[in-house]
Amino acid sequence: MNSLRKFIERYTELSDADWHIIQQAFEKRVFAKNEIILTEGSVCKYFYFLEEGLVRYYINKDGDDITKFFTTAQYCFTSKISFTTQKPAKESIQALDKSIVWQTSLIEANKLLELKSWSTFTRKFLHEVQNQIEEMLLEAMTETAEYRYKKLSEKYPSIISKIPLKHLSTFLGIAPQSLSRIRKKLIN
Repeated sequence: MNSLRKFIERYTELSDADWHIIQQAFEKRVFAKNEIILTEGSVCKYFYFLEEGLVRYYINKDGDDITKFFTTAQYCFTSKISFTTQKPAKESIQALDKSIVWQTSLIEANKLLELKSWSTFTRKFLHEVQNQIEEMLLEAMTETAEYRYKKLSEKYPSIISKIPLKHLSTFLGIAPQSLSRIRKKLIN
């Protein structure tokens, strides 16, 4: 759980007293490889910190899974709209590897907002996520799949091999065969 504290401290100062309160709001959970964390249509009940592992967000369109994005270890994740509104999620979340998470409920997360440190953390963290999403959308519209794959593999070299080709290709918006050609080209 110390990794959660270090993560929060990337965004704000955290006193021992605040950390004690935050710790009490989280519980540990382990998801097996390929286990579904959240199913589309169900309500997201938790905000998670991914201590170890890898997760993907995906939607099902006409019977096909389309990967929206991935979350790597030492980062937070949730289905934000479902979690904050307590309405059914429009996506599913799956552990692609054995994943150790720390989770807190909406009630607990809202209680934590009384702490200045938690409030600052959530504001800065959500701002960072919003910037990442805008950058990702802009790149999806303006950059080639080859460029986006290369950037992803440079930024996250340790996870590329853990992501099945079918999930990576739908994330990039290309056929698995096209991704295989891109990989081959970049190796040569």
